[in-house]
Amino acid sequence: MTMASEPDLRGWTEEGHRNIVDVADMLGIAPERYNNDPTSLVPALQEYVSRAPLREFEQSDWITLHSDLMSYVADYLIQKHGARWTVAHAPEAPHGYRFVVEATGCDGITRRIDPADAVRKEFTNLPIDIVRMLASAELTLRLTAVDDRE
Repeated sequence: MTMASEPDLRGWTEEGHRNIVDVADMLGIAPERYNNDPTSLVPALQEYVSRAPLREFEQSDWITLHSDLMSYVADYLIQKHGARWTVAHAPEAPHGYRFVVEATGCDGITRRIDPADAVRKEFTNLPIDIVRMLASAELTLRLTAVDDRE
């Protein structure tokens, strides 16, 4: 029986940020602009996913898109809401853990979200809507006030 490898949280965090900064740069958003305001990427990223020939995507294309969007969801939550990557015990995962983002919501309760799940959820509701995806992640973590008087 092999021992689960130790998670490299710092490396994971840095790699995710580097990835989305590279995506922003590829889409014409300067790294400095993105780092000052991660919402600056929304229009360019929305145009990119709207124009992508999703019906023609190979599995590797879906994996790349999923990875890029996952990096964005996480980095957005970190920059805009003070969220942070952490390690969650996950016996079903190959290494026995997975990386998740956690944040304290408006109600003072700390919650976690796996950005990969947020992206997968968006993929089930095509066309991809970047704002909806970010809002869904924010609502999951209760980072925005919700009016319950309906």
